[in-house]
Amino acid sequence: MTRTFTAYVEHDTDSGLYVGSVPGLPGAHSQGATLDELQKNLHEVIELVLEEMKSHGESIEAPPFVGIQQIAVSM
Repeated sequence: MTRTFTAYVEHDTDSGLYVGSVPGLPGAHSQGATLDELQKNLHEVIELVLEEMKSHGESIEAPPFVGIQQIAVSM
């Protein structure tokens, strides 16, 4: 069975790395020097998190990703 997860990705200007996390899947976060590297690293960490959850008998049903909102604030 193939499942698709949504990752939230940011670019850390201090380190120059891309940082990604999967909402609703605790511990599923990683980083990479390129977007391709980040995708590979997130794929690996998602597999590890799912294996760990299965071994503890936990449900692997992550809540559906709804979206991201940008909020403008005057400063």
